[in-house]
Amino acid sequence: MLDDALLADWCLRHLGAPVERLLFRSGFLSQVVGVELSSGLRAVVKVRPFQPRIAGCVEVQRALAGAGFPCPEPLTGATRVREMTVTAETVVSDGALVPTDAGAVPFAALLARLVGAAPAPAAVNDLAPSPPWAGWDHPGQRLWPDLDEHGQDLNLVDAPAWVDAAARRVRARLASTPGRVCIGHGDWESQNIRWTGANPHVVHDWDSVVAQPEAAIVGLAAAMWPRQGGSDPIATVAQTDEFITGYQRFSDRDWEASEVRDAWAASLWVGLIFAKQEAAEGGGREHLDGLAGEIEERLDRAALA
Repeated sequence: MLDDALLADWCLRHLGAPVERLLFRSGFLSQVVGVELSSGLRAVVKVRPFQPRIAGCVEVQRALAGAGFPCPEPLTGATRVREMTVTAETVVSDGALVPTDAGAVPFAALLARLVGAAPAPAAVNDLAPSPPWAGWDHPGQRLWPDLDEHGQDLNLVDAPAWVDAAARRVRARLASTPGRVCIGHGDWESQNIRWTGANPHVVHDWDSVVAQPEAAIVGLAAAMWPRQGGSDPIATVAQTDEFITGYQRFSDRDWEASEVRDAWAASLWVGLIFAKQEAAEGGGREHLDGLAGEIEERLDRAALA
């Protein structure tokens, strides 16, 4: 956490003026502080544990903002303060959530726009490792990432045997068919996107940028797009299908059947890791029970049955 003294010093060093007042504080995986400086500038300062990948995330965000994509413009690069990475971006307020019963197509079209406008992975700093919930491509030898975003080692967690069995198939499939690697957003949840009517107003959470095969990016988003909170279930089979199909309409190329299968496989990874996390936490079984009723159909669509 960045205390008030460190925050004031950081703003003076990197934004060129002292803090006049705090606008807000919030955060989940990172600390987010809104500040107004004596210069009149309003900024959002983000603080999280040091991760080299954040430098690449900021570069992607800056490139997309420069290309006219609706995202906050970075005001600094990724700076290190002790064991923290600290950045700042412009304040973009207003906009509203779109009800998910309006369908997946607007979310799929916006993701296609992002992928098309993003720089090539080689043009930015390394974006590895992917966030754990999108981390089927983690470098370790074990099935799950060593630690998830909550600091849990899911490899040590008991869950129904079909969860790990399905995850092994997903990981083996996606690792064996790398495809065309692109830059995308690994946390494409409704809660991270604001709209003005039918027009996208702003996309948040750029720490979740990933460099993965396009089919995997689409599949992850297809599972996550309706979620408006941390405990919300993933997309239904029908919602996932609507997203994957919708994305292809806005893609700049024809998709191979194998890519569609890979997208379904990647969408399953999200559901499986959420189910595993639910088992780790005890209590509810919403993710586990929901996925158990769909697992065979999802495996079939991914050609993993």
